[in-house]
Amino acid sequence: MSAQPTKQLTIVDEPQTGLVAMLERLATNPDVPVDKLERLLAMQERIQGRQAETDFNASMTAAQSEVGRVAPDGNNPQTKSKYATYGKLDKILRPIYVQHGFALSFNTGDAPTADTVRVMCRVSHRGGHSELYKVDMPSDGKGAKGGDVMTKTHATGAAMSYGMRYLLKFIFNVAIGEDDNDGNAPKGESISDEQAANIEALLTEVGADRAKFLAWAGVAKVEHIAAKLYKTCVGQLEKKRKAKAQ
Repeated sequence: MSAQPTKQLTIVDEPQTGLVAMLERLATNPDVPVDKLERLLAMQERIQGRQAETDFNASMTAAQSEVGRVAPDGNNPQTKSKYATYGKLDKILRPIYVQHGFALSFNTGDAPTADTVRVMCRVSHRGGHSELYKVDMPSDGKGAKGGDVMTKTHATGAAMSYGMRYLLKFIFNVAIGEDDNDGNAPKGESISDEQAANIEALLTEVGADRAKFLAWAGVAKVEHIAAKLYKTCVGQLEKKRKAKAQ
């Protein structure tokens, strides 16, 4: 009986694995110029960075696809309205985003004015990529009717809590019942319908991350953007368009 031919297993390196192996060989070769090796290492970092960002976006899409509408569980006694508390959001969202490789870390940063608190959330992914989200919250201690209802310490803590809750909603694009603003309309005059349409068009044109933009603007919807911030918002989107064109 003739012997059966032996099947050989061919192992094909992934592009990044092959690049790593090549760099290892070059690093041990004294004839390879240092500047060439540095360029190759920089290229490897760029490739790995792009792949990590791709993995981040894919996991974010998968996580958001699992998040449904969240029923409000909190009550605002001043306005007799309901909203979703941070605890409710965390209970629903944490198992989903952890499963998809995300970790959240909250902090505060330098705020634009003395009566605001900048709340930040670093979203890290197991693939190595991370994104920073931020929102500026009022900490003036004013109530829904404009009166002083909190001390500065209490107002700062409340602003941080509000910021964390809103960032959770923005990052994972969570819908809360109808409009979750604790029953309080945004302070000050909002942009016009025409201005809102212009911003919407710019968001689409430059391919901006809508959740990140709204978190940066400190609103849940484009039409809630304060009129005094219109030029600033347009300026930020125009910068992104110019950068994209380069």
